[in-house]
Amino acid sequence: MEVSTPRATAAADAPSRTHVGALGVVTTIFFMWGFLTCMNDILIPHLKNVFHLGYAEGALVQFSFFSAYFLMSLPAGKLVARIGYKRGLPFGLATAGVGALLFYPAASLPSYPFFLAALFVLATGITILQVTANPYVAVLGPPATASSRLNLTQAFNSLGTTVAPYFGGHFILGAVKHAESPLAEAHAVRLPYLGLAVMLFVLAGALAILKLPTIASVEGEEAKRGSFRGALRYPHLRRAALGIFLYVGAEVSIGSFLVNFFGLPSIAAMTEAQAAKYVSVYWGGAMVGRFIGSAVLRKHDPGRVLGASAIVAALLVTATLLVDGPLAMGAILAVGLFNSIMFPTIFTLGIEGLGKLTSQGSSILVMSIVGGAILPVIFGWLADRIGVHHAFFLPALCYLYIVHFGFRGSRHAAAVA
Repeated sequence: MEVSTPRATAAADAPSRTHVGALGVVTTIFFMWGFLTCMNDILIPHLKNVFHLGYAEGALVQFSFFSAYFLMSLPAGKLVARIGYKRGLPFGLATAGVGALLFYPAASLPSYPFFLAALFVLATGITILQVTANPYVAVLGPPATASSRLNLTQAFNSLGTTVAPYFGGHFILGAVKHAESPLAEAHAVRLPYLGLAVMLFVLAGALAILKLPTIASVEGEEAKRGSFRGALRYPHLRRAALGIFLYVGAEVSIGSFLVNFFGLPSIAAMTEAQAAKYVSVYWGGAMVGRFIGSAVLRKHDPGRVLGASAIVAALLVTATLLVDGPLAMGAILAVGLFNSIMFPTIFTLGIEGLGKLTSQGSSILVMSIVGGAILPVIFGWLADRIGVHHAFFLPALCYLYIVHFGFRGSRHAAAVA
């Protein structure tokens, strides 16, 4: 079977104007899941100390969190196709709230497997939000500005990732200084995550009351009849899925081990609480880059901007491998700026032209976020053997594929049988 005009279908279905109010509401959700995701960068060194873990064992935090994207994306896509995007948003927030609430008993025991289970539930809620919010933003306005619009909302996602390390560094890593026992250290996460659970439940209740617009192109009967197999017939979607896998794996691997990296005597010899503040610089670069990228992508080809950003990111990680001290620290922090436009641009290039298969394509791309589960564990395995510094060659390789996807792999071709 062949589909010859995917771009035309998307253009015909999409609204001609941007729903500014709805876009503002959904942007709040992007902030929350960015905040929750980046808290993992604080949890890894914290739990590593509490439970006396190696790097690879500590990376199981990311494995449990991001494996939910792979395991729950297809069910989430089917759920959203059935209940609609508007109801999917509060449902995802409430599920994430339950996961955050489970941190209290996990810390009270304390139990590392319980922490991992709580992270999986939390990430399940965020998976539902990813499947719902990303394509919803893409169709809240004209197709030509979809990449720009998603980059703008992702900028607020990055605001969440920028604030989270300060929050976690103060309330979790900072509290550990005054802990008198390993049990007290474990308890440091209870109140912060209890507060986050309350915020998620309040936001879910508010969204359930608000009236958001229904977009026919993603909430009609056509969307329900689409199949995942049909979506995978588009080569650019398959290539985008690999791009998301490698990009998220690279970004999360870097963020997960920055605290440990900055603590090395050859780099900065920082305490964990000090290093946590610099993790905010890494994620803050992504926030600034997304605001800039939102404007740049209105005037320039998204694929070329993506490819150029990936080239610079690969060079910066390579520089980190070759030097020590402040230069290595500055180079790896600068990667965040060039990471900025990658996820939303790969995502919109991947679902562009899918029409009635947008929901299924979105689920496939969200499944690919499992790279954030697998690659950090590989990075941790390498760090246990060759050191954190030398393990950075792994994300450098990932960026090389994104260079290829940006310049060539994102080009559309007809769907194939």
